[in-house]
Amino acid sequence: MTAEQLLTADLPNFGEPRGGAQERAQLIRDSWAEVEERTEEMGRLFYATLFRIAPEARDLFPVNMEVQRSRLMRALVHVVQMIDQPDELAPFLEQLGRDHRKFGVVAEHYEAVGEALFTAIGTTAGPTVWTPEVRDAWVEAYTSVSTHMRTAAQAERGPASWLGRVVGHERLGWDLAILTVQTSEPIPYRAGQYVSVETPQRPRLWRYLSPANAPREDGTLEFHVRAVDGGWVSRAIVAHSNIGDTWRIGPPMGRMHVDPSTGRELLMVTGGTGMAPIKALLEDIAERPEQPRTQVFVGGRTWDDLYDFTSLRKFSYSNPWLDVVPVVEEDEEGTSGAERGTLADVVTRYGAWSDHDVLVCGSPAMIRATVSRMLVAGTPLDRIKYDPFTMD
Repeated sequence: MTAEQLLTADLPNFGEPRGGAQERAQLIRDSWAEVEERTEEMGRLFYATLFRIAPEARDLFPVNMEVQRSRLMRALVHVVQMIDQPDELAPFLEQLGRDHRKFGVVAEHYEAVGEALFTAIGTTAGPTVWTPEVRDAWVEAYTSVSTHMRTAAQAERGPASWLGRVVGHERLGWDLAILTVQTSEPIPYRAGQYVSVETPQRPRLWRYLSPANAPREDGTLEFHVRAVDGGWVSRAIVAHSNIGDTWRIGPPMGRMHVDPSTGRELLMVTGGTGMAPIKALLEDIAERPEQPRTQVFVGGRTWDDLYDFTSLRKFSYSNPWLDVVPVVEEDEEGTSGAERGTLADVVTRYGAWSDHDVLVCGSPAMIRATVSRMLVAGTPLDRIKYDPFTMD
């Protein structure tokens, strides 16, 4: 059980009158603002409480809890940001419920997580902030979410997880590798989605990765992995994965997909290993009877950061519906031919893209900056798709 995922969707009761939902969302936001500066303390208290009331849950977590606590706090921030957007969170909740089947999560675990959450926030906030009204808001929201997740999990009949064997490990640099994994049976994912993986080097520490290919009949998956600072799993995958390693892979998640029914042109914005889901989507689009005109901006700090741009440009040569634009922040000699600036700068320099469907993939910081700038430029929010969980 990864508790941070259980807490990524505390939202108003589905179908509740709008006024009550907004009032409860504000209570949750206001109470969170009072404890946000003490998240490390709150994280320690949460897990201490959880393991006290449900000691059997300790075996489901990694030995080192530092990464786990960090993930929990980032997830809670996401909850507060999305608390009043139930339509956005509902599909994600269903995915989380199905995903948690791989941990053997039962009703008692949801109850223990809820109790630990309320204890951690309430103790950290103190009685002045943690009033009965505020507690009720958190309890009602969490109850709605856990019920929604459990319902989705109980309705799922497919495997809880799949096994895959590493059959390829190509180092592109000290911090970057491309891995190919052969699964025991094809995983029913859509191009653009991501999966969670557990590796033998880091047991019980799950990492989200996006396949860089559309589904294949042979079930192979290609993953692009960059070792990030402080990334226990990503660093182990890049440096220590071996041919023959067995990975455990969770159910597909995410909403990155291209809807052919809209008839709109596409804008894709990507940086770093966010290239992986974009490549999968482009591969999928190329196989369709008709392809929308597609513009892809690929960014990095320097030209070397655009590690897979050559193959993407080659792909565009044989697909006239596709145009790719390299973007670099630093190009002192000016020899790369790339646009200069951040992705947010360059993309909005071209306009508002209000008549396009937009997909953004990359680091959380890049996604935040790009989406924020596009909204200011006039891009409609409902035209922009991105997935929030891109963390190690």
